[in-house]
Amino acid sequence: MHAHKTLTLAILGLLLSACQHIGGEAPLKVLQIVSEQRASGCAENDERCPLVNIDTEHFADEPALNALIDERLRRMTVNTPDAEMPATLEDYQQEFLRNAEEGWSSYLQAKLREQHGSLLVIELSSYLFTGGAHGMPGRGFINYDREQDRELRLKDVLAPGQEGNFWRAARRAHQRWLVENEHDRDAEFIEFWPFQQTAHIALLKDSVLLKYDVYSIAPYSSGHPELSIPHDQLEGIVRPEYL
Repeated sequence: MHAHKTLTLAILGLLLSACQHIGGEAPLKVLQIVSEQRASGCAENDERCPLVNIDTEHFADEPALNALIDERLRRMTVNTPDAEMPATLEDYQQEFLRNAEEGWSSYLQAKLREQHGSLLVIELSSYLFTGGAHGMPGRGFINYDREQDRELRLKDVLAPGQEGNFWRAARRAHQRWLVENEHDRDAEFIEFWPFQQTAHIALLKDSVLLKYDVYSIAPYSSGHPELSIPHDQLEGIVRPEYL
């Protein structure tokens, strides 16, 4: 199957916030780029037509962040052990549609979730459907420091020797999540879906958010569980400049 582009949108928006100038940061300019490709010969309204939809954002004057978003989205397309990461997102679109069967679809998205101080929190999303009862969604975050021009990992924001205490705080957040979702009295649920760590961490303005893949700490029907740890529970654990 050959692909052809049926939809391309570029939306230029100037995103302003009350804290954008903290630390001397320039106003943030974000270009949203949406591209959808369908297999050639498909009618536009044919729901059985294979498609690839990519909805991403381009940040003016932040080339390192743009490259990181592109690389992370391409990595999210790797869904089998023997699959190679595509060289470009365009290559991925063409390869997917070349091999796609009727009804298959793939969605990739990068979206600014929050901006505070010099920190940009980008949420990455994917959804792949290749038949069966349902598709497979994926999630991820990039916590990008504009002052340092780099991504912040968990180890970068924790005080020395505090990793154990951080995950203990996460366990307490998990207990709150169990209560809120009425799983705390379900012994079978607790045994089958125990707490575990996650790589999907967002440094939000007033909390640290942990997001989980489907089938990690809950069944598919629970979607992507989120655990929230308020900043006041992380004093002495997370470096003061990130609280």
